[in-house]
Amino acid sequence: MSVFLFVERLYKYKLMRVFFVLCLGILAILFSFPLIAQINNSTLAIIVNLSDQESIEIAEYYKKKRNIPEENVVYIDFKANSSSLTVSEFKDLEKRLNEKVPGHIQAYALAWRKPWRVACMSITSAFSLGFNEGYCAKSCKLTKTNKYYNSKSVSPYTDFNIRPSMMLTAGSVAKVKELIDRGSSSDYTRPKGTAYLLSTNDDKRNIRSIYYPLIEKVFDRVTGVAIIKSDSIQNKKDILFYFTGVERVKWINRNNYLSGAIADHLTSSGGHLFKGKQMSVVEWIDAGVTGSYGAVVEPCNFIEKFPNPGIVMQKYLSGETLLESYWKSVKMPGQGVFVGEPLAVPYKDCKLFYNAGGFLEYSKNTVNNYVEKKSKYCN
Repeated sequence: MSVFLFVERLYKYKLMRVFFVLCLGILAILFSFPLIAQINNSTLAIIVNLSDQESIEIAEYYKKKRNIPEENVVYIDFKANSSSLTVSEFKDLEKRLNEKVPGHIQAYALAWRKPWRVACMSITSAFSLGFNEGYCAKSCKLTKTNKYYNSKSVSPYTDFNIRPSMMLTAGSVAKVKELIDRGSSSDYTRPKGTAYLLSTNDDKRNIRSIYYPLIEKVFDRVTGVAIIKSDSIQNKKDILFYFTGVERVKWINRNNYLSGAIADHLTSSGGHLFKGKQMSVVEWIDAGVTGSYGAVVEPCNFIEKFPNPGIVMQKYLSGETLLESYWKSVKMPGQGVFVGEPLAVPYKDCKLFYNAGGFLEYSKNTVNNYVEKKSKYCN
């Protein structure tokens, strides 16, 4: 069991502080394995909507930027410029897609700005998990869980019959291209950045702050971590992660986000990408973030329905792609949409392990046996 899963359970019983030391003590036993990303340009398929000229343009740009083989580009035809698909429309689309997708494909990049929803599910979850009302909730209830959650799997379709998906979307096609450029330029860069964990005044949306003390302790030797009691930050130059919980985040355009940065705000409809009542995750992307996540229908404030910051950070800093790291961090992703450049992998070939004291460190043999230069390459 992941220590961050353990914290989730403690959250339910209000025992976080009591077991904090215990969590640290068992980390070394729970996480002594390296992680190697296997989702790449040869195992990712781009899904293109032939009825959407923007989709065609985005897909072509992404294919060239990421050197995606032509056989991995799958063309389908469905209505464009709508926020959602009906269940019947999606099932027809899914049937046609399954007839075309090569068997070796492990994940999808959805190359369009909308739709972002299929009835009560997000479009990324519908493409990944198949439409199933068990992943929805008409009221404040838990949903079916994601088998890929916090797994060690490097081949989700082979292991779980899941092809995790991420949307290539932004405020405009030009902004999507900027997103793609940021993601591809982040590979192997191993940025020295900071994880900003905001503890806000919004009690209903601040539920992830329960993770923060443990994250600060565990990641101390790997990356900067700043726990800030505020609803927003500004003038930060080194943002690698930014997790918060509010309806709308102020000043996101007054910060600098490192290439490959991940940011999201826990709220009810951040995944309503355009013309929503709350801040859309698209605003993160347009501000310079490389990946984000938001709910497309009311999820209520269940901690399981949103990214677990500790798991996102651990997977990403261990060399997994943005898509893998984000998807593995959400236990119940049916109502949330994943947005970003899926193949971004700033820490490729870095290997994290938990030492005997329960703290994360990079392996000395991290990159091409550069034993003496590990700090230059991964930390």
